[in-house]
Amino acid sequence: MLGGDRDAFRLLVDRESGAVVRACHRVLGDLAEAEDVAQEAFVIAYRSLATWRSDGPFGAWLARIAVRLALRQAKQRRAVAWIRPSRDAEPDAHLRAIPAGRASDPEGVALHEERSQTLRRAVAGLGEPYREVVALRFFAERSLDEIAMITSRPIGTVKTQLHRGLLRLRDRVGEGGDR
Repeated sequence: MLGGDRDAFRLLVDRESGAVVRACHRVLGDLAEAEDVAQEAFVIAYRSLATWRSDGPFGAWLARIAVRLALRQAKQRRAVAWIRPSRDAEPDAHLRAIPAGRASDPEGVALHEERSQTLRRAVAGLGEPYREVVALRFFAERSLDEIAMITSRPIGTVKTQLHRGLLRLRDRVGEGGDR
């Protein structure tokens, strides 16, 4: 299709970049990191154009590459060591700069981010083929038919793997997600 044509590939990058960055961001939760992983996915896709079978949408193939890279990146993360502020600093000075409102409630924001990180780690820790199917469905927002086409699996197999992956995910995270 592209035959190494850089201008044609640039058009595909422009068309697909938003979806790829969003998929990576859903996995990683960090926009800068998601942009880096998306860029790496585009480089890998360009170098691997000969392996694209053209039997499905280019964006789906690209999303699969990006989600795999993002999951690999998420799995390699290390825990963050928090540093207590110095005793000289006013204890809540940084919180006063945040405007009041539901979206800026520090406790709510922290709890939401903690749940998101827990979920991302749990998805990254799933075994294959569950990790791939769950990530394509919820992070790359692909339909079951698209996942079947991307992975070359029957739709029934994709449904079963998604169901089993979600059960494993529920066991890891907890039924209510309140952990």
